[in-house]
Amino acid sequence: MTTTMEMEYHNPVLLKETVDGLNIKPDGIYVDVTFGGGGHSKEILSRLNENGKLYAFDQDEDAWDNALPDERFTLIQENFRFIKRFLRFNGVKKVDGILADLGVSSHQFDVPERGFSTRFDAELDMRMSKKNELTAFKIVNEYDDANLRRIFYDYGELSNAPALARTIIEEREKEEIRNTEQLKNVLARFLPNNKAHKILAQIYQAIRIEVNQEMEVLKEFLSESLEVLNPEGRLSVISYHSLEDRLVKRFMKNGLFEGEPEKDFFGNFEVPFKLIGKMIIPSNEEIKINNRARSAKLRIAEKK
Repeated sequence: MTTTMEMEYHNPVLLKETVDGLNIKPDGIYVDVTFGGGGHSKEILSRLNENGKLYAFDQDEDAWDNALPDERFTLIQENFRFIKRFLRFNGVKKVDGILADLGVSSHQFDVPERGFSTRFDAELDMRMSKKNELTAFKIVNEYDDANLRRIFYDYGELSNAPALARTIIEEREKEEIRNTEQLKNVLARFLPNNKAHKILAQIYQAIRIEVNQEMEVLKEFLSESLEVLNPEGRLSVISYHSLEDRLVKRFMKNGLFEGEPEKDFFGNFEVPFKLIGKMIIPSNEEIKINNRARSAKLRIAEKK
């Protein structure tokens, strides 16, 4: 009998499009920095010959059981923010393509005790790696007003961030907020029936991004990707919310996260990437099969 977990773990988003975007050379070296259930990795391996190599990263201990029994494959059990360091540790300085499927995996959402999903009552955790010391519990019960406002505004894009922060601080003084059900009850007045799921998802997203330092991790990863890619090497990235997508889009466009590139005397400026095609979104058919795909955006760039 196939469990939900197994089905979800074998349901990679935009599988063909993302791997096609890498323009794979059969004897090349490739990296899948978000291994998960191994769906994208299997597709990459299917396009490599016996001389090709694939390195994959995943910091989530749950994913390590999915390691592929293939001599061309190496799973690196670390956060992909350290892509350059751990590729070098494995004797690799340059690669021909890098794939990233950002955000939370379906498996992480579907395991109640991880605390990622609004569907289940669970302890406030939300760590993508159990080695991470910062948890959702610490944020909700220990962050001061300014930091709570910051994460709700910056990462949840919630205009009522000050009221959310104030309410959490008032309620936690009466009693620790230990689980997701308590958090929902504490914030119930901000969750009108017709918008409850959407607003709660934004609150969870804000806390989760802070727990896992997702924006900082993404910036470090993108910067290091540029360093490790060979000329004409490809970067293929799927993002799931506007914060991620804006960073990816901007970096692929001009190699920066903010500001504009410096122009020379003639008003020209160098950019490190050439954009490949337009942004790709999943088909209606894929979204019907895999609901997680509904917000996915794929962008592909080639290093000059």
